Amino acid sequence: MKTAFLFPGQGSQYVGMAKEFIQNFNESKEVFEIASDVLGYDLVQLCLDGPYEKLNLTENTQPALLTACIAILQPLERRGLQATAAAGHSLGEYTAITAAGGFKFSDAIVLVQKRGRYMQEAVPAGSGMMAAILGMERHDVEKTCLEAAKNGIVAPANYNSPGQIVIAGETKAVEKAMELAKKRGAKKVIPLAVSVPSHCALMKQAGERLAQNLEQVNINDLRIPIVNNADAKFLQTAVELKLSLIKQISHPLYWEDTIHTMVADGYGTFIEIGPGKVLSGLVKRITKNVKVLNVEDQKTMTDALTAGQR
Repeated sequence: MKTAFLFPGQGSQYVGMAKEFIQNFNESKEVFEIASDVLGYDLVQLCLDGPYEKLNLTENTQPALLTACIAILQPLERRGLQATAAAGHSLGEYTAITAAGGFKFSDAIVLVQKRGRYMQEAVPAGSGMMAAILGMERHDVEKTCLEAAKNGIVAPANYNSPGQIVIAGETKAVEKAMELAKKRGAKKVIPLAVSVPSHCALMKQAGERLAQNLEQVNINDLRIPIVNNADAKFLQTAVELKLSLIKQISHPLYWEDTIHTMVADGYGTFIEIGPGKVLSGLVKRITKNVKVLNVEDQKTMTDALTAGQR
């Protein structure tokens, strides 16, 4: 069974992430030093000490999370743990591409910082929102959003796992969709504490701005393929990656389909690299009979390395 690395997206960050790697591995510390030089501020201090409100600003979260994941990956790979494919959830797709050799790390940091800024600037504060709809089938959520769209933009944004779909759009329209979903039997409807309604039509302007930056940065063909968010397909060439990243920001994220694509291709071990266990939990809900690990500290790193030697 083949092994794939998974990289988390925004929402997995926490104050103290990657602490043990920064303290114990020079290669991890160097990753943070490069990022700090590029960003012009002390990223170690922000990640280890916060405050959370500052870390949670989209423009800061995106480079911080990418850096933490790459810093955790470095000692893992140096100790022999390898994958033959990767995938990332939203922002995590940039991490996956960087890990697979598509972006120079310093270029990736600049890109995701701008991505976060463009996303924040695309929608005035308070005018957009996201909500998780639990316990409804895809077609029912899609039908609900179509009806609520009479009140403004609203659509499925993240197909995360069976029975867990996130919707996004303009506040009034999302609130109407939440109301309809409750009436139609959703088990839970949860407004999400995010400042940006990602993966919907409101991000079109952000995608256009990002496209200009992607034209200016060098993208390499990958040494291992990724499965992308926007289509749940294996991609490996620079041309494919550029088009996919532009599409990704304003189109739904097909995470459930991504995992099914990898399982169908023979992937039976999934290792989430980075803070938290969000993706590990989703994989377990999407498919059975696969091995799921996460690496966010030294203990989980040891567990992953031990499992990889079996």
